[in-house]
Amino acid sequence: MAETFRLTLAQLNATAGAFGANADKALAAWQEGKRAGAQMVALPEMFLTGYQTQDLVLKPAFVRDAMAAMEALAAKITDGPALGIGGPYWDESGQYNAYWILQEGKVVARLLKHHLPYEDVFDEMRLFDSGPISGPYRIGPLRIGTPVCEDAWHPDVAETLAETGAEILLVPNGSPYRRRKLDLRMNVTVARVVETGLPLVYLNMVGGQDDQLFDGSSFVLNPHGEMAVHFAPFDEVIDHVDFERGPEGWRALPGRKDAQPDDWEQDYRAMVMGLHDYLAKSGFKKVVLGLSGGIDSALVATIAADAMGPENVHCVMLPSRFTSRGSLDDAADAARRLGCRLDTVSIEESRHAVEGALAHLMEGTEPDVTEENIQSRLRGVMLMAISNKFGAMLLTTGNKSEVAVGYCTIYGDMAGGYNPLKDLYKTRVFETCRWRNANHRPWMKGPEGEVVPPQIITKPPSAELRENQKDQDSLPPYEVLDAILERLVEEDQSVEEIVAAGFDRATVKRIEHLLYISEWKRFQSAPGPRLTTRAFWLDRRYPMVNRWRDPS
Repeated sequence: MAETFRLTLAQLNATAGAFGANADKALAAWQEGKRAGAQMVALPEMFLTGYQTQDLVLKPAFVRDAMAAMEALAAKITDGPALGIGGPYWDESGQYNAYWILQEGKVVARLLKHHLPYEDVFDEMRLFDSGPISGPYRIGPLRIGTPVCEDAWHPDVAETLAETGAEILLVPNGSPYRRRKLDLRMNVTVARVVETGLPLVYLNMVGGQDDQLFDGSSFVLNPHGEMAVHFAPFDEVIDHVDFERGPEGWRALPGRKDAQPDDWEQDYRAMVMGLHDYLAKSGFKKVVLGLSGGIDSALVATIAADAMGPENVHCVMLPSRFTSRGSLDDAADAARRLGCRLDTVSIEESRHAVEGALAHLMEGTEPDVTEENIQSRLRGVMLMAISNKFGAMLLTTGNKSEVAVGYCTIYGDMAGGYNPLKDLYKTRVFETCRWRNANHRPWMKGPEGEVVPPQIITKPPSAELRENQKDQDSLPPYEVLDAILERLVEEDQSVEEIVAAGFDRATVKRIEHLLYISEWKRFQSAPGPRLTTRAFWLDRRYPMVNRWRDPS
């Protein structure tokens, strides 16, 4: 009879700082593995503390409590499989991102992360010390090597483990989502299995943590890059992988292979999960938002309904004299289709009061953006009052195009605790609404069907802060604006490169200028889910005061 090994993979959602709750989830996964006859149960990187902890992990009391929780968990791991789980480890030699192996009531191994990422959203070099490359450890018949997350992106750790006797590679990860990230992970891990000739287990966490989202999508590769197992993205999954030793060594037997949705579905799921987890982990159960009759707020309301249930979404229409009958009807239609509560609060009396109070100071001036912003800020005041009174988090609704060029009012429509669209360009807002109207999934708590009224998708966008206002009065068409922004932000192209691609130089220079002068607004903006490689905040860090402009 061939020698076998059962490994239980727990693709689960941790909460930062919730040591007890995270340990309970780990123990439940271990018990499930025990019932299934597994020899080992594995959880992701830094699971006990949640990830990322950022500077919390520099606090000695935090690490002390985390290590105490790990020892307490180890004491419960008896008469059953080993448990692998990520958590911090401090000793006299340094401060480490570690992967702990617990068995028979004690810690039997710690694998210390060697390569510390310092790009994108990561800054681990300021948080941890680089550990030595750890050797393999034995669990039953199998010698396992564990490159911790970033370690698998470099050949040296995996090669050293293979040379020192590892028979499979188990890679625990806290790898954040961004569009098409799976392709990159596959390229890296296939390289490792080709170089070492060993099977590789890629175990990733799921869940939202502030602006970062973890999509799971864990998988197991056999040598030559053959996919044996693949878990669904964004779902919590506990399942078992069976390995068998043959003439060429250990190989994973074929197991579950879940569907991997396309970019549109994964982005939408990421926004829904990001909002849900930000609210749930912060203690909020309800949201409120301004529903204007426009496409951005309609999409935010839909995301909120899918995340929290329509009964927990309070929509408020805040008309002024510039609000069209069509916008009032469209907002009512959107709320009706979703099944959300809609209230109307006029800002006209408040607008007159504020403008009257300021009249003696503004005498002799012409109406301009000042009066427009008063309307937006009054709406923010009303919405924050409702949020405060009823304990619902206010959602802001600006898309990435608007946030990029400052086409939003600080302390007005930017007011709120979370922005689901923060990393979604306007052109993708339109397509996302079309996708959601055509698709419904079991994880969506909102109704199926055309939940975003078609007329909202097709009408010209307008802030409706003055007569006959259209977004294109102030901005290029969104397809042009977004194409320029993607080149400036995501691709870091120069003005010369963008002009060479066929764009008008004056338009490019204007968008560049707006992008730079709006940094101070973004610094004060609500967090939102990261979907791209250059989300505003950790991915793209620019000074608020910046006199440089591309001279090309």
